[in-house]
Amino acid sequence: MVRENLVVGLDIGTTKICAIIGELKGDDQVEIIGVGTCPCEGLKKGVIVGIESTVEAVRNAIQEAELVAGAEVSSVYVGIAGSHINGVNSHGVVAIKNKEVRRTDIERVLDAAKAMPMPMDREVIHVLPQEFLVDDQGGIKEPMGISGIRLEGKVHIVTGSITSANNIRKCVQKADLEVENLVLEPLASSEATITMDEKELGVALADVGGGTSDILVFTQGSVKHTSVLALGGNNITRDIAIGLRTPISEAERIKKRYGCAYASMIAEDEMIEVPSIGGRDSRRLSRKVLSEIVESRAEEIFRRVDFEIKNSGYKDLLASGVVITGGSSIMEGMTEIAEEILELPVRRGLPLGIKGLIDMVNSPLYATAVGLVLYGMKREAPGSLNSNHGFFQGVQKVIKGFGKGFGKFF
Repeated sequence: MVRENLVVGLDIGTTKICAIIGELKGDDQVEIIGVGTCPCEGLKKGVIVGIESTVEAVRNAIQEAELVAGAEVSSVYVGIAGSHINGVNSHGVVAIKNKEVRRTDIERVLDAAKAMPMPMDREVIHVLPQEFLVDDQGGIKEPMGISGIRLEGKVHIVTGSITSANNIRKCVQKADLEVENLVLEPLASSEATITMDEKELGVALADVGGGTSDILVFTQGSVKHTSVLALGGNNITRDIAIGLRTPISEAERIKKRYGCAYASMIAEDEMIEVPSIGGRDSRRLSRKVLSEIVESRAEEIFRRVDFEIKNSGYKDLLASGVVITGGSSIMEGMTEIAEEILELPVRRGLPLGIKGLIDMVNSPLYATAVGLVLYGMKREAPGSLNSNHGFFQGVQKVIKGFGKGFGKFF
């Protein structure tokens, strides 16, 4: 049965595919009505390396979500991540034609901001407005109707590999679904886990997934920096497998059940059972040893995160600290090691602002998929979830409409 007001978020992750169906209610609240997940081995560090296995996992996740929701879906908002993602700040300047800012002036200034050299193998994923200036008067979020002579626009442009983006679209289409939009995964996660107050005061998001760790920095309510690290939970799993001499599958199980990223939290006498390789007998080892292995890799991840945040130039402006999310953030001790390395307040990001199947999605594992639903709802009903961003959603629709034409400039 096809129902209106449904938006589907599809998180194509390195370790799993997650589909979430949301329905927009009359009170501008999003109700989660369907959830489906499926393990996937078709990706490596966020990039598709196996089309058929990914297509099958997408089908299975969507079918499970449809069964729970009792509804059929035909289109999805799809997350994109990977080390090929790049973000850069840019700005454009135009003359205001009629001494008052109109929609065409905004289009032209965004066009000017986007007209920058770009390799032929890359495409624009997002153009995220930061602020507008009219005759050097800055801090303007909605310039429509303001009188002036010169309009400047500051934006954050996110680009990605055309090949990687096309492979995602191909997998979704082969699963008999239409791609409504590709959405940067940490941007989607921020929709679900970070409040507007935090974005205004300054906050960094670290989405620690299986194959990558994605970083997003907000100040004054807009995105200032994005980056992707080719490190994640899979690196921790491999370290455990090598350090404890146990199969990868057992290392993953041990990580989820006993893993702790802050070794000082573990008692010296706490023991765990570790299966051996090649049919050898299992061994009893100290959980402290396991935690020291995990802590070493977690420390490396957050040192890299800290470097990226410092490199952005905004670390001193992050009054709200850091939010960590993604499947790997669930592990015990992750917030503690993150606070120690980053020297900022850290909290774990859970999906916010939703109703319905909250118990099923109340985990960092589902932050991206829930965020994709919220992102889709904003695009289809501008301002309904966040009136402060109504204008920016309108700009995004304008960009979507004429963005394809920008290709000739690059």
